[in-house]
Amino acid sequence: MATPTQPTLDRETNAFRLVASIEAVTYLVLLGAVVLKRVLDGPDLVRALGPVHGIAFLVYFVLVLRIREGQRWGLGATLWVLFVSALPLGGFWAAKHLKES
Repeated sequence: MATPTQPTLDRETNAFRLVASIEAVTYLVLLGAVVLKRVLDGPDLVRALGPVHGIAFLVYFVLVLRIREGQRWGLGATLWVLFVSALPLGGFWAAKHLKES
């Protein structure tokens, strides 16, 4: 398999930064919707927001796998970046802590 070129790595890293932020925002909005529904008996926005966040997470996951080599992440670091996406604001942390190419 061919090694990705530097412009490709840069594009994927920038895409990851964007997607990590989108994933974090959709996660926070989804958590807010759950609280609104369960605690405040508000409208059920979870049905609409759940799939949006799910797609954002899947793209995040794929991009982690695509950029891990260029970021020089081993298995532990890769698993950590995947884990932090399960934390509120974790996507922002992941986006901020990427190595510059």
